[in-house]
Amino acid sequence: MTLVLLIAIPVVTAILALAAGSRPSWSRALALLGALGTLAVAGTAWSQLAGADAPLTYELTVAGNGTFLSLMADGLSLPLVALTALLGAVAVLTSWDVERTGPHMALLLALEAAVTAVFLAADLILFYVAWEAVLIPMFFLIGGWGHDNRRYAAMKFFAYTFAGSALMLVGIVLLIISGGAGTSMSAAVVLSPETQRLVFWLLAAGFLVKIPVVPLHTWLPDAHVEAPTAGSIMLAGVLLKMGAYGIMRLCVPFTPEAFAAAAPLLAGLGVVGIVYGAVMALGQHDLKRLVAYSSVAHMGFVVLGISTGTELGFQGAVLGMVSHGLVAGLLFFLVGALYERAHTRDIGAFGGLGETLPRWATVFVFASLASLGLPGLSGFPGEFASLVAGFAGFGWPIAVAGLGVALAGAYTLRAVRRVVHGEPSTDRAHVDLSAREIVAIVPLAALIVALGVWPRLVTDLARATLEGLAVLAGMVS
Repeated sequence: MTLVLLIAIPVVTAILALAAGSRPSWSRALALLGALGTLAVAGTAWSQLAGADAPLTYELTVAGNGTFLSLMADGLSLPLVALTALLGAVAVLTSWDVERTGPHMALLLALEAAVTAVFLAADLILFYVAWEAVLIPMFFLIGGWGHDNRRYAAMKFFAYTFAGSALMLVGIVLLIISGGAGTSMSAAVVLSPETQRLVFWLLAAGFLVKIPVVPLHTWLPDAHVEAPTAGSIMLAGVLLKMGAYGIMRLCVPFTPEAFAAAAPLLAGLGVVGIVYGAVMALGQHDLKRLVAYSSVAHMGFVVLGISTGTELGFQGAVLGMVSHGLVAGLLFFLVGALYERAHTRDIGAFGGLGETLPRWATVFVFASLASLGLPGLSGFPGEFASLVAGFAGFGWPIAVAGLGVALAGAYTLRAVRRVVHGEPSTDRAHVDLSAREIVAIVPLAALIVALGVWPRLVTDLARATLEGLAVLAGMVS
């Protein structure tokens, strides 16, 4: 029942928040209550899985019609479910003063429910339905509450991700027909090499767009820049993880031979993303666009880790996904808070915020150090593990990714120097972070430190699942 509550609570509170739309204070309270309730249930599920020898499962059967709903949480999915629940609560706090409060809160909670359903689905049909359902609230959040070019960004987001999803649907249908084992995502399926290749690339098309890898990434900067702050938090924090999760959940177990054959290409895409994202971030003047391109680079490390097909690489990928969700969520939160005060994101317009906004500047420097991979913070363990596994699997070509690491320090410290240091601007923001904003920041910052010091917080929970995936990949180190 715990798994059902993770989806049901945000759905129910979304309906209630929408119904209370004429009373914004009620919508806020209901949305926060639903988000915190979901987070509490996610914590309960975490403790249950940590003390169990098998994944958590739930099945709802209908007499004469078989299984109606099938859910599962294991060491791969539950860290992402918990991340979704945490960022959902942060997104609600971020949206406290938004216009048209009821519809906005309802869309946020619906988005949280849909993403959670993707991670918990144990049935291929439910997985696809939930995957498509994610597009709807995200589209309306960008188009309804975004900035000047919000409609263009919303349509571009929808067009790219829907096109990838259409190909993914063909792959899922072919998998169901050729596998002959129904729609269960845990069924043992044996496909011919030719069918594996076709299924793999059809599925991968949808997943690689969502990550996104270069050159399928062009929707991401526009979507981030035009989205409201809460939308950017959820987009970077959890929606990008759906693509990497899909490769690990479907491509590795169902098409292991095709995955192994495609591994060098995936590694190449990962390295290209690392370097390209860093180069593009270095040239940005818009602070939000800088963080958006840094997401391309960080997800490149995730793709590189997955491509190795090893337990260490998978650990790096999972750690990278969780860390990026925390760090990018925090950075987009800070950029949004700054924009609300200054009404600009132009890096050149700021200076001396260390004096005028000391609390904001302290947290920004902290988040920036986590983003560049400082040891002791969450960005380091996952990216280091991905690089080590990549080098062991593919050799010296992976060293090119080191350029991306160096550039990450360059673009991050450049932003810190120009925004935090220097002469204070006399016509920009002077109102520092509020108590509500600090409440939203503290859990993110605490987990960034905890995961950097003790990555086993996640890897211990994920170990059994990732060991099994490595065996299925046939590339155990």
